[in-house]
Amino acid sequence: MARTSFLATFVLLFSLLTGFASANPGETININEADVATLANLNGIGEAKAEAIISYREQNGPFATVNDLGNVKGIGAKTLETNAERLTVK
Repeated sequence: MARTSFLATFVLLFSLLTGFASANPGETININEADVATLANLNGIGEAKAEAIISYREQNGPFATVNDLGNVKGIGAKTLETNAERLTVK
């Protein structure tokens, strides 16, 4: 029984570690092309805000600059500042 618990814990920890590694925190994200899952990986942006970004983009056209992302409801200056190095519009 103890062996099964150890194995289950090991598998869980391994899954968590590989999940974080696949997020690629250094990867640049084009906010004009990214999908919901990609946008949701940004700091301070979950699925609902990611959907709001895509909705805004569909209604208003592509973002001209990264700072235009601040026009999306729920995206503030702090979120922009936190993710600035990872965002692009090209």
